[in-house]
Amino acid sequence: MRILTFLLFFISLAGQAQSAITGIVKDSETQEILPFATIYQQNGKSIIADLDGKFVLEHAKMHEIFTVAYIGYQQRSFKITPGRIFYSVALEAKPEQLNELVINNENPVIGIIKRAIRGRIINDPQQKLSSFSYKTYERLIVTANPDSINGTLDSIYSYEKAGRIFKKIDSTDYKFKKLLEKRHLYQTEKVSEFLYNREQGLKENVLATRMAGFKQPLYEIIGLKIQSYSVYRDKIDILETKYEGPLAFDALKEYHYKILDTVSIDNRDVYMIHFFPKKEKKKKKLEGVIYIDTKNYGIAKAVFRVKNVLDITSTHFFSYEKEKHLWFPDKKTLKIVKGNNKQDIKILGETIKFDAEGTGKRKRDTEPSDLVYVYSESSNFDKKFDIPVVIKRAGVAIDITSDAINRPESYWNRFRPDTLDDRSMTTYTVMDSIVAQENWEEIIIKGRRVINGYLPVGPFDIDLQKIIRYNNYEGFRVGAGFVTNNKFAETFRLSGYGAYGTKDGIFKYGMGAAVRVGNFSNSWIGVSYADDISEIASTSFATDKKTFKIYDPRLLNLLTFYNYQTYQAYIQTKIIPKSESFWQLSRSRIDPKFSYIYTPEDKSYRLFYLTTLTGAIQWNPFSDYMQTPNGRIETEKRFPKFAFQYTQSIANVLDSDLTFSKLDARAEFEKKYLNGQKTSGLVQAGVALGNTPLTHLYSTSPNNLDKDGILARITFAGKNGFETMYFNEFFSSQYMMGQLKHAFRKFTLSGKFKMAPVLVTRAAWGNMHDKNDHIGVDFKTMEKGYYESGVELNEIFSIVGISAFYRYGPYHLEQFDRNISVKISFVLNLF
Repeated sequence: MRILTFLLFFISLAGQAQSAITGIVKDSETQEILPFATIYQQNGKSIIADLDGKFVLEHAKMHEIFTVAYIGYQQRSFKITPGRIFYSVALEAKPEQLNELVINNENPVIGIIKRAIRGRIINDPQQKLSSFSYKTYERLIVTANPDSINGTLDSIYSYEKAGRIFKKIDSTDYKFKKLLEKRHLYQTEKVSEFLYNREQGLKENVLATRMAGFKQPLYEIIGLKIQSYSVYRDKIDILETKYEGPLAFDALKEYHYKILDTVSIDNRDVYMIHFFPKKEKKKKKLEGVIYIDTKNYGIAKAVFRVKNVLDITSTHFFSYEKEKHLWFPDKKTLKIVKGNNKQDIKILGETIKFDAEGTGKRKRDTEPSDLVYVYSESSNFDKKFDIPVVIKRAGVAIDITSDAINRPESYWNRFRPDTLDDRSMTTYTVMDSIVAQENWEEIIIKGRRVINGYLPVGPFDIDLQKIIRYNNYEGFRVGAGFVTNNKFAETFRLSGYGAYGTKDGIFKYGMGAAVRVGNFSNSWIGVSYADDISEIASTSFATDKKTFKIYDPRLLNLLTFYNYQTYQAYIQTKIIPKSESFWQLSRSRIDPKFSYIYTPEDKSYRLFYLTTLTGAIQWNPFSDYMQTPNGRIETEKRFPKFAFQYTQSIANVLDSDLTFSKLDARAEFEKKYLNGQKTSGLVQAGVALGNTPLTHLYSTSPNNLDKDGILARITFAGKNGFETMYFNEFFSSQYMMGQLKHAFRKFTLSGKFKMAPVLVTRAAWGNMHDKNDHIGVDFKTMEKGYYESGVELNEIFSIVGISAFYRYGPYHLEQFDRNISVKISFVLNLF
């Protein structure tokens, strides 16, 4: 019994002798938080407090003394005493000058930052080194510390006149703690090889990737930019959001800087500098600490902190390469915890979700899910500098081969810095079972296709856009369409559709087949036939993605169509880097469904046959792409983007009647600002030469009904069309149009009513050669220039808003109200 008592006493002393203590650092007079203070321990180690002045000593020993230091303040030391686990550290201000560096009698920290900005060219590895390569092991977990959860069984009572009545036991905390003691909530791993040379840039080859529960990873998550690769760029990426970098060329306009300490990293002295934004009310706030070498002014470590809806800390560690006199990336970490959110937050789907605060839905001050966090850590190894580096497929920033998703456990153990613990191994086992049982993988695959407008049903994808539509010519267009998926065949596909118009009473249909001839380039050769109708004088690029629209507002108002019966053979490929191209040969019978006769060169055509060759290319030279076993994904969209298309119709080939040429071009621009606003632009032009019928000319997308009264013309707003231009009012054989939009940040009006205002201005110019050859249609041309401007007040209530535009300039109409267009707008964001 004495031995047992002694053991229990010894264990209790051991438990007290080494435990975690926490603290917070403040100004003794103002009680303001002192962020990133330095805490020194007796063992020679030191830690840094966070942005909120909080710190944790994980293995603090009783009677150990720790010292808290902060530049401009008196140091204070504390002895760890039994029973005390929290220390409030109040430091007294002590104004002092730094004499290490003074430049032109200015604040010494400003001189340090200026030298660091100028020194980017010799300290940024991508500017200093001609080439390098290294491998990275990265692990991401969604978890919580079991010790942070109470884990007790709570009793739930109801209060009635008779008093408090017991209802049931709340075991939420208890079950959650038991689950986290066994495993994490979620986990992923990745091994990559990074290659860089100055001519081709940086590329990531994914050697192995694994996501708990999924046989095939969610490639979109791999492509997310959760942290910046370089800390020297003008913009810093954190969780898909860009912030002004602390060493950007104009950083001194954005940030205040303060020296906190001088410390040692890799036996080199570095300045520890706190940066924080000058604009207190700035929505996207980034602050943190950068450690700058006192000799070469390179970054030895960087800590970035964003605290808003989410509390995110991104830390970059560097090691000093003596031979290259360079700080090179060594490790990165990212931690995401709950911030000051007022609504539900979801990360990685439903993996982590925080309950709303202040809504009355929360039962307790702290829910178990509030303690959940996301943690990512990547470690670099096998570094090589200034050696020949050959980059294959340089047009793809991230390359994932089919081998990467099927690596055995022995392969992973070669690259993991540490063997996975029992919690991590159990996570894989349990998640594999849960995902298989709940059929998550199949649900995600279906979700992807639904977003793109298709509903998977076995080996077929049903085209949701073909089910029902409406326009003024066909009335309700009811039909069905399909395309086969990889369950039918990996390298062969069939497609088809049929539709019936309730107003015109005519059945339309189409069918096609294609075979894949290139996997990496996603090249297909196919044939098709269609008997359908199309809007006259519409401009479309063959490379445009057929994005899913629940509704197409312009189609509702269309009146004038032509019937086409077209045989087509085509090649579709992405073999050209950062592009997608489409090449086709087609033979068509064109039958205008309106009163129209085309009379070129003293000939007369009510319907005509065309044999055309078309080449189209969509080129996004500044975007980043990821190659996966399933195809190519645009991971980061950058602007400008360009589209080109050339069409040549040849007479007397396959009974073709007309010879003409068409050249179309488009450029898209977009600039997102750090304050949440966005400016976008569009320039589009086309020219038709030769005997071109009205059906194949240009109308610059009008979207206004020719009715009297503003209210009578209220319909649905389009995306890039002219809202004040009436259908069939203008036609052109050559045209150019431009559009400029500026979207302000969405804000709340009151309650559920919000607003996302957008200012829009559009202009177009056009003319028509041989206008008298087009008989039966009365139209105007735009040699003097057409102008309209207006405002879109989007998402006033959910997805519904309103827009108003005004027509001015040479084609301003005498009746004032006919220059005004008011439309209902819909904005549906599926991503």
